Amino acid sequence: MGQRSGLDLILSEASQGHRISCAEALALVERASFADLALAADLRREALHREPTVSYIVDRNINYTNVCNVYCRFCAFYSAPGKKGGYLLTKEEIGQKIEETVAAGGIQILLQGGLNPELGIEYYEDLFRWIKGRYPINLHALSADEVWHIVRVSKLSLEETMSRLIQAGLGSFPGGGAEILVDRVRRRIARLKTTANEWLEAHRMAHRLGITSTCTMMFGVRESWEDRLFHLEKLRSLQDETGGFTAFITWSFQADNTNLAPGDTTAPEYLKVQALSRLFLDNIPNIQSSWVTQGPSVGQIALQFGANDFGSVMFEENVVSAAGTTFSMDALTIEAHIRQMGFVPWQRDVHYNAV
Repeated sequence: MGQRSGLDLILSEASQGHRISCAEALALVERASFADLALAADLRREALHREPTVSYIVDRNINYTNVCNVYCRFCAFYSAPGKKGGYLLTKEEIGQKIEETVAAGGIQILLQGGLNPELGIEYYEDLFRWIKGRYPINLHALSADEVWHIVRVSKLSLEETMSRLIQAGLGSFPGGGAEILVDRVRRRIARLKTTANEWLEAHRMAHRLGITSTCTMMFGVRESWEDRLFHLEKLRSLQDETGGFTAFITWSFQADNTNLAPGDTTAPEYLKVQALSRLFLDNIPNIQSSWVTQGPSVGQIALQFGANDFGSVMFEENVVSAAGTTFSMDALTIEAHIRQMGFVPWQRDVHYNAV
């Protein structure tokens, strides 16, 4: 009886936005029912977003290069430098993709790629200025790993690198590359990637220089629940410090065509991770459903597990699809899926302002 009442208290406190500890979150993981977690996460979403609405954004993911020298075990997308199959898109190819996006009502480009040793700060400054000078589009661009790569290639400080990127047109900063912010796990799945502290420092710098970012977690690489909660605690602490994260997105590792064995990446595990994330991240306002990896149906269900955002229209996606998972939806289909769950869809920008 005491154990049940203790869980009920944690669930009640978390659903009302009171901070829970890693130990309390672990108690929920181990002893709370799936239904109780869903209900508490849904109540927390409702408290944060009182209108029965779900947002989404019209943008396009452009992977400008697949050449990468980090060789992550979980990645099926990269091509090693000098190997057949590596590419670097031309400005004209990128421009055509942006024109198609703008014509379809898109307002943003998610521009990310591999860590190409041939590309320094001047390449990115030139590309960003070229894009911003021609298209009315937000550049939601790069990742912590790409920024630290530029720092090393161009022999600059992190602050100077990010300042120059922002001056050239970087509008907001994606949260990709976080994976699990535990260095023991990172060394096992991607030994050449940034450290956990480097990922956090890149986002801290972005926030300090005046741009917002998203934060993420990729689970299912045989990490423990303690690892996941340590990761979430790092994000929550940085948000306490800067307030610069607009949203959190979690997704499961996609194992096809990689050389890394997966852990539990089932839909129930995904929904459990998302619900816990909504309850734990009391200071991050928005949670995105990851239908791109889970599929539209699970993406819908995620709206009852704490998510208030349906992510983005997928004009193009290369990284997840290279690992064997391919889902796509246009804006009308996204809106239909949102309505089927009893919500009103609305289109947003990166700052969660209505378009």
